[in-house]
Amino acid sequence: MSEFRSFRLEAVVLRHSTWGEADRLLVLYSRERGKIRALAKGVRRIKSRKAGHLEPFTRVTLQLARGRDLPVITQVETVEAYLPLRDDLLRTGYAAYTVELLDRFTYEAEHQNPAIYRLLADTLGRIAGEESPWAAVRHYEIRLLDFMGFRPQLSRCVNCREDIRPVAQYFSPAQGGALCPRCGEGLRQALPVTVEALKYLRHFQRSSYPDARRARPLPQVQAEVEALMQRFVTYLLERELNSPGFLSRIKKEEGL
Repeated sequence: MSEFRSFRLEAVVLRHSTWGEADRLLVLYSRERGKIRALAKGVRRIKSRKAGHLEPFTRVTLQLARGRDLPVITQVETVEAYLPLRDDLLRTGYAAYTVELLDRFTYEAEHQNPAIYRLLADTLGRIAGEESPWAAVRHYEIRLLDFMGFRPQLSRCVNCREDIRPVAQYFSPAQGGALCPRCGEGLRQALPVTVEALKYLRHFQRSSYPDARRARPLPQVQAEVEALMQRFVTYLLERELNSPGFLSRIKKEEGL
């Protein structure tokens, strides 16, 4: 990790798992070093003072010491707990999706990317604070795909390169973008996409968040955009995520 025996980080806790009898293994996305793993020793003991600071979705500052295999957390302080994410199941689900998406797209030992870290922290704050977190999550997806090098082509047909016109189109996860009706019709892996859904996807792609959050699509358009993005992400990752299923159950229970 470093030639120094100890170092400080600001990070968001993505997830944790049990390690030994009383420890936890944490996966963090940090501002200074990107994605790392670290050990929190004794944190599962009842008297541990660190446990409450190291829950998923929490933004923290950490002091770490070099261990034999992994760095060990010696001090931790909460910067932002994002408490509404724990008080509302729908917000919990969106936060879980946000961190899982980043977790799946990134690897340890990558270079630092402060822009991704800021996007993550800002998005968790928006999910916690906005009346509806839908726009915050869609903006996050589009921006994260940009950072990862998977920006979808939404303005021109990815096959014939003609400009996309204001009619129903198709979307090809394999080809990475929109297909005009002539190129997409009959193509087995092409997904139909309405004019409205494509319009909002393009809006999120070209807009800053203050502009993106003004979007007010109808519920059926929201569902279409969300499903389309999840199909694209699943194709890119070559596996399904766990959090969309949890989100779907919550929405069904709440009648959303």
